[in-house]
Amino acid sequence: MSLIGKEVQQFSAKAFHNGEFIDVSDQNFKGQWSVVCFYPADFTFVCPTELEDLQNEYATLKELGVEVYSVSTDTHFTHKAWHDHSEAIGKIEYIMIGDPSQKISRIFDVLNEEEGLADRGTFIIDPDGVIQTVEINAGGIGRDASTIVNKIKAAQYVRNNPGEVCPAKWQEGAATLKPSLDLVGKI
Repeated sequence: MSLIGKEVQQFSAKAFHNGEFIDVSDQNFKGQWSVVCFYPADFTFVCPTELEDLQNEYATLKELGVEVYSVSTDTHFTHKAWHDHSEAIGKIEYIMIGDPSQKISRIFDVLNEEEGLADRGTFIIDPDGVIQTVEINAGGIGRDASTIVNKIKAAQYVRNNPGEVCPAKWQEGAATLKPSLDLVGKI
């Protein structure tokens, strides 16, 4: 069952953010755009490259009104230890959610039950708390955070311009489409 168009289910968790432990819940996803990136585990190999890449796009995402959350089935304590000991992770300014109960990973349907770890899942959530995009990668395939920026821009454009849609490879400022009977078969 697709999560697209569904509101994020209720949860609460502990997170590590800017040197502190904080409480996070599904309510954090309301009133702003959010990107939630699940990854298998702290102290691994592909994960720090992805999270560092996401940090490299964080300022741009913040300018777009987006908050970023990374999530793994590790604890918030482990996130702090990783942040304190990894050069790549030490740069992170966004919120790192701990999901040791695996509840959040189950809500987003990214839990690999056999391993007890989250798959590489990326979700864009609108200000109503509704999931607009889902991307799930196999464990050995890292993500490119610049594509998240482009998807956010497209999602924001579509939300702000009812009746218009963004075609493949759409970039901010490019032409959009207005679906209609006259357009059928002409693309």
